[in-house]
Amino acid sequence: MTPLLRPLSVGGVELKNNLALAPMAGITNAAFRVLAAGGGAGLVVTEMVSADSLKYGNKKSFRMLDLQPGEGPVAIQLFGADPSSMALAAQAAEKSGAALVDINAGCPVKKVRRSGAGAELMKAPMLLADIISRMVKSVKIPVTVKFRVGLEAGENLGPLLARVAEQAGAAAITLHGRPAAQFHTGPVNLEFMAETAAAVRIPVFGNGGVENAAGARALLEAGCAGVAIGRAAVFNPAVFSEIAAGLSGGTVPPPSGADRMRLFLRFLELNAGLYGEEHGLTRARKLVGYWLKGLPGASGARSAFMRLKTLKEAEELLIQYTK
Repeated sequence: MTPLLRPLSVGGVELKNNLALAPMAGITNAAFRVLAAGGGAGLVVTEMVSADSLKYGNKKSFRMLDLQPGEGPVAIQLFGADPSSMALAAQAAEKSGAALVDINAGCPVKKVRRSGAGAELMKAPMLLADIISRMVKSVKIPVTVKFRVGLEAGENLGPLLARVAEQAGAAAITLHGRPAAQFHTGPVNLEFMAETAAAVRIPVFGNGGVENAAGARALLEAGCAGVAIGRAAVFNPAVFSEIAAGLSGGTVPPPSGADRMRLFLRFLELNAGLYGEEHGLTRARKLVGYWLKGLPGASGARSAFMRLKTLKEAEELLIQYTK
């Protein structure tokens, strides 16, 4: 019997395990990816980067391609609807040192879909195939693609899109088990995910709502080769180690509040190194509520955090939670 937790090869890139950090806009920056890699992820994925912005030399977008030591194998995720722009962006990702380049064909956000990208590509299998094929021909690193089981509830586009992706040269697929209309709420459709995984020979990473080993086991037993974990990692980048232990029959206790806060302070240091202290703290405001959740006086600490400008101030505020 094949073990549920195992090393995985994606287009010749060898991953230490089959647990991946899913891409999350505004969250999976380099600082966060370092924590997730240290927390046991076999693969980490960047925030989605606009291929058109890269085409026109947008400095902010190019900075999103910067990778840091300690991230481990990294997939840079791109979004766009123009095959030539996506091919050029794939070359930029490869030049940045990415182990893989991933195509976002599942984002349900209206702004992204209005440009023809994200989940809108699920309506256009031939265009998606052209994008994949052009990217595969333009780089030496493996090309992967992420999409959803369908656009509306009850719709299963997974098997068709998976076969299209495989035939166009994709090395792996990440499948979100909810339709685009459902965004990030409600249960995933395990039946649809099983049908998609069975339709192709390339690895399929199941994604959506996984918080623990039981959730990961359900996707792996449905036929997925790996699991991509997003929201459960936001305030606990060590969740990968916990899930790995659970899949192997062991246990790793979740981090204490003090452990969590020490990890958050480490994240703030990494963020400051990337963006400068004040900007790094500003960017962390989106996450502080997750990290402080359940701790005494969390609401007041969160409000105070919004006014911080230096790492010293952050440490003085949060040190109470590290004891």
